Amino acid sequence: MRAEDVIERFKRTGALLEGHFQLSSGLHSTVYLQCAIVLQKPEEAAAFGEALAQKFRGEKIETVASPAIGGLIIGYEVARHLGARFIWTERENNRMTLRRGFTISPNETVLVVEDVITTGGSTRETIDVLREAGAALVGAASIIDRSSGQADVGIPRVALATLNVPSVAPENCELCAQGLPATKPGSRKKSSFQF
Repeated sequence: MRAEDVIERFKRTGALLEGHFQLSSGLHSTVYLQCAIVLQKPEEAAAFGEALAQKFRGEKIETVASPAIGGLIIGYEVARHLGARFIWTERENNRMTLRRGFTISPNETVLVVEDVITTGGSTRETIDVLREAGAALVGAASIIDRSSGQADVGIPRVALATLNVPSVAPENCELCAQGLPATKPGSRKKSSFQF
């Protein structure tokens, strides 16, 4: 799958939004990629999962792991296409952890999969948890890399599409300086912002 095809799928499903957004990293951006919108369609999730799995064909991957909640659907799809087990990490007391009885065997080969990487923070935290549990990390992958290839997660990673979408700290945000409120599209609070 070409990067242009990935972006077209996001546009076609209404998952690529433009406005003033606060990202989960706390940074602000004029572009938001709402993966939940595109991944709600099983055919889209399967296509992205297969495309990411293709990048790791021939690798011995026993398990795919994703940070909850954003990485769950795509991580599962990648695992399904690789014939691998799927697990996830989640926050407990503000710390990423393995829960729900998930364990890692010593040197178990693991691929970390996320929906969108901006700073790589959740992916890095997941990698740290898995490394601490004894995993042999094969790599990391995402549908979108919005860091333009700059996010460092400490292991090799790939993405289906790499974008150069600026994100800035709130104190450096021009839209905030203009008094325009930032919205959090993934939050439960209803936004009055129109697209």
